[in-house]
Amino acid sequence: MTTPDPSLVRIDGPWAHRDVSANGIRLHIAEAGSGPMVLLLHGFGQFWWTWRHQLTALADAGYHVVAADLRGYGDSDKPPRGYDAWTLAGDVAGLVRALGERQAHLVGHAWGGLLAWTAAALHPRVVASVSVLGGAHPLALRTAIARTGFRRRRSNQTRALGHLFRFQVPMAPEKWLTENDAANVEALLRAWSGPYWAATTDFDTSAAMFREAMLIPGVAHSALEYYRWAFRAQFRGEGRRFVNAVGTRVEAPVLQIHGIADPCVLLETARASAPWRGPHSRLAELPEIGHFPQLEAPDETTKALLDFLARA
Repeated sequence: MTTPDPSLVRIDGPWAHRDVSANGIRLHIAEAGSGPMVLLLHGFGQFWWTWRHQLTALADAGYHVVAADLRGYGDSDKPPRGYDAWTLAGDVAGLVRALGERQAHLVGHAWGGLLAWTAAALHPRVVASVSVLGGAHPLALRTAIARTGFRRRRSNQTRALGHLFRFQVPMAPEKWLTENDAANVEALLRAWSGPYWAATTDFDTSAAMFREAMLIPGVAHSALEYYRWAFRAQFRGEGRRFVNAVGTRVEAPVLQIHGIADPCVLLETARASAPWRGPHSRLAELPEIGHFPQLEAPDETTKALLDFLARA
């Protein structure tokens, strides 16, 4: 496979592509519809296209829907720095303001969910609500890892996030992610999904797109820098400051959509996020769904989002 051009992620469809300057960088977005703004934030190893089902459905329901390539991904800028929680949350808040909105409903998957929750804590004025798919509050994850360690248990959040620790060494993880045309991106997608989606053509299509996007120059390194900051900050003063910054209950209502079969962020960890959810929040649990509700159960996920947004 030849080295892909970043513009390959500008896939044609019932949406428009454009670049937006926010927080000192250029972010690529796909958008559709008009109305209250919903900002979709993807997770590790993906790009805006992971939201293709929700992007059109929410737009048809009367929302201005924006799916962004996060810093370092897709056709967004890939600077050497800025993968700490403060800067990434600033990207989210800056994007909302750059699009001329006072507030947005934030919807994030996994890492995108962590950013949505962090933005709600650090920039509450720009956040109308938070929806987190396949994720948990940052401190719920931190507590679960500290509590379980590597002890032998059937459910162990530390073991489930073993890749977090493997990604800390230099250079080798980048090679691992991109070797054999990014075959390990597909392997992670398969390992983290539920029992049914991985046997569908939709899985094959998604895996092919995510593999190609990982080969865009700079993406693998940028994606790993998210994990490296999260781990290393635990041993620095900025880690303590982050705990204090996100340690209180957010003001915005929170919807968590979580697959019961998620092997990456365990259901018990998602449930443990309750103390940080704002008023009128809820947790929707999806049977036989893994780490990717937006892809594995797009109709159920969209319905849960629409019901929540109507109330929020």
